[in-house]
Parts: sequence; structure tokens; C-alpha cells
Amino acid sequence: TMPRKRKLLAQLSALQSSSSFSPFDALENLNAMPDGNSAPKSSKYFATEKNSSRLEADFFNQPCVSLARSFLGQILVRKLPDGRELWGRIVETEAYLGGEDEASHSKGGKQTQRNAAMFMKPGTLYVYQIYGIYFCVNVSSQGEGAAVLLRSLEPLQGLEAMRELRSASRKGPTKPMKDWQLCNGPSKLCQALGIDKAFDQRDLTQDAAIWMVPGQDLPGEQDVVATTRIGIGNRGEWTQKPLRFYLRGNKFVSVVDKKTERELVARGEFSSS
Repeated sequence: TMPRKRKLLAQLSALQSSSSFSPFDALENLNAMPDGNSAPKSSKYFATEKNSSRLEADFFNQPCVSLARSFLGQILVRKLPDGRELWGRIVETEAYLGGEDEASHSKGGKQTQRNAAMFMKPGTLYVYQIYGIYFCVNVSSQGEGAAVLLRSLEPLQGLEAMRELRSASRKGPTKPMKDWQLCNGPSKLCQALGIDKAFDQRDLTQDAAIWMVPGQDLPGEQDVVATTRIGIGNRGEWTQKPLRFYLRGNKFVSVVDKKTERELVARGEFSSS
């Protein structure tokens, strides 16, 4: 019908004028069926072309600390049921090593129904609930029961959809969220991308609704801060181990450790800029 066509054309021009979308993404959005079925109406070439760059099994198959660092700068993609894609650059992670790591859900090699994903092949999502309401998403790595928590994203595409999803999970009237507030924390990230317990045990290398693609601008050693993890309580020496990694100077990081950054500058490992 005519109104739908007019609406789609308006959407297309709006998407093309937005710097965070390419005409290519707009085309993929317009290919979504009106009934919410995201099967493309036209050329399959676009869909396969876009997904062909997803990070594959060999990327995830590395030791936990190495994976936590390697995630920085990579892009997490979430495809909503209506066909919209949400893209975010990973800017903060935490490594949970399993085994002797007292802060890990799999400490002592303990395997339960809840943490089973931590023991599955690298690249498997482990989603758990905190306080009975919020979700956190992790990705399994090499190592028995080891996984990386995704703490913060820098939103790149689909910010309005992220705002809708975040607002829907908050009670009462709220002020519009600034871009940096959308995904700056593990449960905010899950809200903004619509990730819940249904994503537990999904495989990032195979899933149609969530995957990762390589980042264009990967950080060097000078760009990464290694510091203590957040909110793990008193876990002895494990409370102090530098197993949280974030991009220095990135405003989308949830918690900046200025003391550690000052020490790195004093030791000459970072420039003071």
C-alpha cells in the first residue's frame, strides 16, 4: 500500500543521512517483512555478505585473559525480531577463570544447571540473573569453566531501539538517556540489546540473533587498562587481581580507575595525554 511505501522511503532517507547507518543497513531494514518476519524479500547476497565477517570459533578459542583483552574493540551485533540491528563496540570486559578463581561462578570446577554454558565450547553465551531482575552476559573461553563478562559497549547503530529497550525496563517517567548511558554496565548492556535468559547457551558463531564482527580500530597495549574487577565482594587475593580490562579514555566505560591510570603514567607505560 502507498502509505507503507512512503514510510519506507522516509525511513530510508533518514537512515542514509545518519552517520551510524550505511545505505546498506537501510536496505536490509527495508527488506524486513511488514509482519515482523525478517526474511529478506530481495537478494540473499546482502544478508550473507554482511554476516560473512562474523568472528568464528578460532577467535573465541583462546585463554580467558587473552580473550577478555581481544574482545576490546570488537563489535557485538544483536538482530531484533523486527529485523533492526543493534551494533556496539566492546570497551570493557572482565575475565573469570573458573577453577581457583574465587569470584567465578565455576570456582572449584563446580558445574551446575545454571553455569553449564561456562563449560561449553568457546564462544558460548552464559547469561545469568542478578538481584532476580537484571541479566549479565558472558562468553565462554578456553579453560574449564572460564568465561569473559561483557561489561560495557560503545553504541554504534540502532541507538533509538536501545533507548526504547532501556526505557521499557525502567519504572515511571524517565529523562531521555544520553548515548554514554545506554550500555555502560553489564546489566544496562543486556537491557539495551534485549538479552535475557533465553540467550543462555547460544553459540556466537552460529546464532541468527546475536554475533560478533571484527572491529575496524583495534586497541594497542597503550590503550588498554588492566585493573580489579567490580562488585565481587571479598574474595581474598582474587579481589585485587587485574582481571578487568577497558579502553583508556573511552567515555562509554562503566568505571574508570584513575589511580591505576596515574600509576601506569608514572611508570612510563602510558603517556600522560
